[in-house]
Parts: sequence; structure tokens; C-alpha cells
Amino acid sequence: MKITSRLIFLAAALATFATIAVADSQPPAWMKQAAASSVPSYPKDVPAVVLHQEQQVTLGSDGKLVTVENYAVKLLSRDGRNTAIARAFYLVSAGKIRSIEAWLIRSDGTTKSYEKKDILDIIADPDDVYNEGRLKVIDASGEVDTGHVFGYTVVSEDVPLFYQDNWTFQDRLPTLVSRYSLNLPSGWKASSTAFNTPDVKPSVSGSSYVWEMRNLPPVPPEPLSPSVQNLVPRIAINYSPADAASQAATRVFADWTDVSKWASSLYDPQVVITDEIAIKARELTANAKTEFEKIHAIGTYVQNLQYISIDIGVAYGNGYKPRASDLVLRRGYGDCKDKANLMRAMLKTLKIDSYPIAIYSGDPNFVRAEWASPRQFNHAIIAVKVVDTTESATIMSHPKLGRLLIFDATDAYTPVGDLPDYLQGSNALIIAGDNGGLAKMPVTPPDFDLLERDIAVTLSEAGEIKGTIREKAIGQTSALFRREYRSLSAGDFRKVIEGWLTRGATGAQLVNLAAKDKHADAGFDLDVEFSAARYAQLMQNRLLVFKPVIVGRRNSISLTEPKRSNPIELESNSMRETVTYTLPVGFAVDEIPEPVKLETDFGRYTTSIEEKSGKLVVTRQLTMNRKTIAADKYASVKDFFTKMHEAEQSAVVLIRK
Repeated sequence: MKITSRLIFLAAALATFATIAVADSQPPAWMKQAAASSVPSYPKDVPAVVLHQEQQVTLGSDGKLVTVENYAVKLLSRDGRNTAIARAFYLVSAGKIRSIEAWLIRSDGTTKSYEKKDILDIIADPDDVYNEGRLKVIDASGEVDTGHVFGYTVVSEDVPLFYQDNWTFQDRLPTLVSRYSLNLPSGWKASSTAFNTPDVKPSVSGSSYVWEMRNLPPVPPEPLSPSVQNLVPRIAINYSPADAASQAATRVFADWTDVSKWASSLYDPQVVITDEIAIKARELTANAKTEFEKIHAIGTYVQNLQYISIDIGVAYGNGYKPRASDLVLRRGYGDCKDKANLMRAMLKTLKIDSYPIAIYSGDPNFVRAEWASPRQFNHAIIAVKVVDTTESATIMSHPKLGRLLIFDATDAYTPVGDLPDYLQGSNALIIAGDNGGLAKMPVTPPDFDLLERDIAVTLSEAGEIKGTIREKAIGQTSALFRREYRSLSAGDFRKVIEGWLTRGATGAQLVNLAAKDKHADAGFDLDVEFSAARYAQLMQNRLLVFKPVIVGRRNSISLTEPKRSNPIELESNSMRETVTYTLPVGFAVDEIPEPVKLETDFGRYTTSIEEKSGKLVVTRQLTMNRKTIAADKYASVKDFFTKMHEAEQSAVVLIRK
């Protein structure tokens, strides 16, 4: 009887398991419902539409967050195949993926369920030597087609470092339903701040909150557009126990001063002064005569240390905590936090105060002042307190800390006295205890990012030109050239310059090339010798016709769309160019373009051509101001660049005497 009972029980269990297995192999009800949604008509270049995007976040009494993510996307064309990938991020030290499942619903109604063998587990950032962040991935991009619906569910668990979260309602794809749910313990409350959209009010039931948006249109990519994070609707969420005295409330930030104090507790103890650090600082600055020269010497040394990121204990705050300065010096490598921290220690031995800065790298407009949270940053730089006699384009005045020179100790292409353009103007956290807080980073003036170009050309009566181009770049213009020069082999760099020449002068030949990386002086020089056999057209054996502008601007802008959906972001820079033509004997100037002068609040452009003692002198100048221009002003921006392009395509006509 016992054996028979066990067999009956086992058979029933197997039958139940088989039923569950069959059920699990089918797409869930939410996905089937999403797949049945009516999809609006979109422009032909929209590759897919997100049918359903949802996160259900629950904070348990044990302090753990459990997140259920549901996502379904429908392909509108084969270009949307790369959307059929499920990714689940987790931290090894404090989180885990409880489950990841994915399904496919084909156009004919047949389905596929992805199995455990289809799941990849990979490191999240392959550039790091070690990183606790990992990804579980199910990639269906190779087997989906137009009309197919791909969906997945991820259930994850982690321990929150802060009681804060953020939710982006869409990416560039149109989205039919996007929802974020937060379920908190009894007695807890939540609040939100909306970005890029009018306020999104949650529906609230007790301590459960739901934010939802529907029928979001596609966000087309456009030249000079803000990042997608600054275009699509998103919310930042704070949650906490109603009892402010609760110990858990220490994970909530009231304002940016709170964030500064929290970060200072991580950074300041890591500034460890040792004899080795003091000796190294004195060695580096032995020949420095001014405060700026001392900062420059130490900054250059730290920049040149090898960048290596080893992230351990990220979930417990170590992702925000630098390694001790003596350890970084001894090992000779570190990440952005480590480099800034070592520089602080070295400067301190010289009695120069400095403060770490948390900043977002890659988008100067990403960080929002309305949300006091360390989660808005991904990079660390440094603010050095300087005396009144120290001058630099990247010095700002702080109401409590005084004059601060801002420097990125990681970017090896941008020396002390300059700041990468992707950091300029950013909201950033100066970490200085009660005196710290959010501050706007300096923006260098256009003339600080200057390209000066002198071209000397001899034109033959057959239309051949031979000449030299001498460029001198400073500021971020030089950093751009320096990055290009250092990252390429000599042969590849030569090909880049040849390509630049031939885009301006068809058939041009690069004869000689010399580049000089003047990193210490924040400059980059380029000397080019070239020729072009048939640059000018000889017509009727009496007219020579040619374009006086030989090469284009290396960072030229092209705006050709008839209309615009997104704002236009322009960077500050300037260019001055003089081209001197030695004209062929027996030819005189017959026609030259009229001078052009364009002036707006975002830029100024002038060009002129004069004949002087048998030579033709062409000058052009461009000054651009850092500015964000609303989409409804697009016509004025397009008109500016169109007229500038037309001026640079105008022709000179010489006539045989």
C-alpha cells in the first residue's frame, strides 16, 4: 500500500509538472494581450513598436527589492531585429536574477519559448578588469522577422543602496503602454519628479504607486540633437518610511548638501598621505615656479597612470568610493575616482586644497538639479582651490569654497586648464561636506577652442595647385585632433588626412605630413604639403574657374532636413583661415564672390576675397556659441549653415590677359 500510494503521488506530481511545463512554454497572458494590440501607422523608418513595457518593484520587510520586468516589442521591419534581445543586469555581491524567460509569437500565430540553454551570462562591462555587474541575455535577433512579437519576463532581486529609483518610459521607439509600479511596506511613502514631460501623477492605493503613460510617439534621431535621455519622458522616484527618525531614512537625501556629506564620508578618509606621496609630489613639481605649473605637473602625471577599473562591493557603496591614495600610487593604476583621489593627496602635500567632483560624462544636460541623488553620476573629476593670481579658462567661483580650477584627471587628451566639452556646463556635485553641493561647471569661450589655418597655394595656368596647410589648434579642438592622432597608426592617420584633403580638392595628393602634439601647451599643430593636378578648370583656353575654399572645416555641420522635431545643440568653437593664392602669370581676376557676413545669437561667419599684388587672399572666420535652440527656430539655424555652405562653394574666375 505504501509503495502504491507513493506511485500514485509521484504520477500526480509528474502530471502536475507536465501541465506547468506546457503552460510555461506558452507566452503569458499579458504578452498575448499586448500582441493583439492595434498598432498605429508610423513612418517607414520606425523599425519596431514597444507594445508593453513594465516594471513591478516590491520592497519587502527584509529590505530586499524584487523587480518583475515585462517587455514586448513588435517588429515593423527587419531593421528592428536587434530589439529582440532580453537583458537582465545584476550585481554578483548583492543581487541575483531569479528567472529570465522569453517568448516569440510569429505572424502566423505559432510560438516559441526560449530555454535555459539559450541564456548567456556575461560581464556587463568588458573594458573593466573586474566588475561585479553581469548580464543574463537571451538573443532572438537572428530568428525574428517583420510582424513577429518578442517578449520577456525578468524577475530580479537586490538590496537597494539608496531608496531611490528612476524610470524611462520609452527609448526612441514608439511605445503603446509603459508602466512603473512600486509596492512599499505599510507606513512608507513615495514621491516622484518628472523630466521632459508635464508631471506624471501616480495612482495610489495605500503604499502602492503606479505611474503610467500610453501611446508615446517615436523619437527620431536628428543631427545635433539632445540625447534621448533628455527627450523622452522619465521620472525620478524617492521613497522612505513615514517615520523620518527610522534608521532606514539614512538612505534618503533631503537635498544636495546631504548628498555631499554622504559622499565626503566615502572620499575624505581615502586621502592617505605617505612619505612616498609627498616625495613624488615634490619630484614632479621641482621645476614648477607657479601654482598653476604645480597643478599642471601633478595633473599630467595622474592622467598618464593606466586606467583600470576593478569594481568590488558596488552594492555596498564601493562604486562611489575611491581606493586609498597610497594604494593607487603604489599600484600605478586606477579608475576616475582613484586618479582624482591621488591627485588630491599629492596637492595636499603642497598645501593646495582640492575637492572631488561627481559628474555625468557624455551629456552635459543629463543631471537635473531637482533630484538630489548620487545615481545621476558616472564619473569623477577634481576641483582645485587656487589663489587669485592663477588664471585659467576653467576656473569657477564658488560661494563657499572660493576660486576652483576644474580638471578631469582621467581624460589624457585634455590638459590642466581645459575641460572636456562633454563635461562643460554640466551640473556636478562638488563633494565638500556641508560646503558642497550641486554647481554648474565652467564653459570655455569660443576663442579658447580655436583652429587657425594658413594655406599658401600656387596655381598654374593648367589648373594645378601646389601648396601647404599649416594648422594650429588649441582647447577642445586640439583635444579632438590629439585623440585622433594618438588612437590611429601613422598609416591610418595619413589616410584620414588624405580623405579630408580629397573631400575638398578632388584628386588631391598628400605629399608630406607632420603633426606635433603639444599637450603641455594645450595645442596641436598640423603641417601638410599637397598638390591637386586639375583643381581649376581651364575653359576655352582663357578662363580658369576654381573654388577658393580648398578644404572644409574638420568638424563641419550639415543640416539638410526640411523640418525638425528636436532642439539643436551647438558647441562653442572658432576658426580663422587665410588662403593665399599665387596666380599664374598672364591671368587676371575676372570675377570673385561677394563678401559674406552672417550674424546670429548662436554664431558669426564672415568671408572675403581680395586681390593683392598678383595674389588672391581668401579669409573666412567662424565663431559658434554654446547654445540649445528650440526646434521651432530650426529654420534660422539651417539658413545660417546653408548660406555658409553656399559661400564656401562659390567660384573665382580668372581670365587670360
